[in-house]
Amino acid sequence: MPLVNGFTLLDIIKERKVIAGAFNTTNLETTIGILQAVEKTGIPTFIQVAPTNITLAGYEYLVDMVSRYAEKMDTPVALHLDHGKKFDDVRKAIRAGFTSVMIDGAAFDFEENIAFTKQAVEFAKSYGIPVEAELGAILGKEDDHVSEADAKTDPQQVREFVERTGCHMLAVSVGNVHGLEDESNIDFDLLKEINEVSPVPLVIHGGSGIPDEHIHQMVEYNVAKINIASDLRQSFIRSVGRAYEENPNEANLIKVLQKAEDSVFETVHEKILSMNSVVQK
Repeated sequence: MPLVNGFTLLDIIKERKVIAGAFNTTNLETTIGILQAVEKTGIPTFIQVAPTNITLAGYEYLVDMVSRYAEKMDTPVALHLDHGKKFDDVRKAIRAGFTSVMIDGAAFDFEENIAFTKQAVEFAKSYGIPVEAELGAILGKEDDHVSEADAKTDPQQVREFVERTGCHMLAVSVGNVHGLEDESNIDFDLLKEINEVSPVPLVIHGGSGIPDEHIHQMVEYNVAKINIASDLRQSFIRSVGRAYEENPNEANLIKVLQKAEDSVFETVHEKILSMNSVVQK
């Protein structure tokens, strides 16, 4: 089916009582590996890309690549912009055909974050797609950007932030970290408190570093989306590295990339099943 609107995907997630993975792609092989795994499980999913990775292909190529594969799928998929740190990131993604976006104003103070987020929400409104925002700073490494900030989301700010910005999903900081270099320590008491006051579904970033048993619990706290990036990239890179170690003179690029694609498929398939405790389709 064609790429679905992010609002539609959120409705399906809520109706089916599942958690959507949000899997970061960079290139063709990673994209196909992700989408094959999504189709195998039958669980609706976000596939996403951050502006830092857009430089490899560009917004239009990413849309074309993802939408072409999604056309022959039965499982709903939305294409999401991850960590748009500039309004221009959001504008370019929406105009290229992304069906969901994130505006990341976590580095700003509360009032600046509201103003920054509201600008993106107002622009996205005319295209009819949802906007994810972030409240609270998330520790860890996101691509080449390292954040040492670890300001957990303040539950007392959540309702005001959502109501004043009009955002449709809220990424929160509750002990989750970007990347795999730091250990996650999820504060479920804080997550519960945030859920009780949030008018919108919650998003957890840094899903690669969260133990499976903690991910299982998150569906109880209105978590609709969990981001997974580092696991996939490491899976891809390690597969290519193994191919070189096994044969430094290897010249069959198709074989090497097919194995990397398969490795991504296996990682995503395992993650989706683990998140949702479902049996293989």
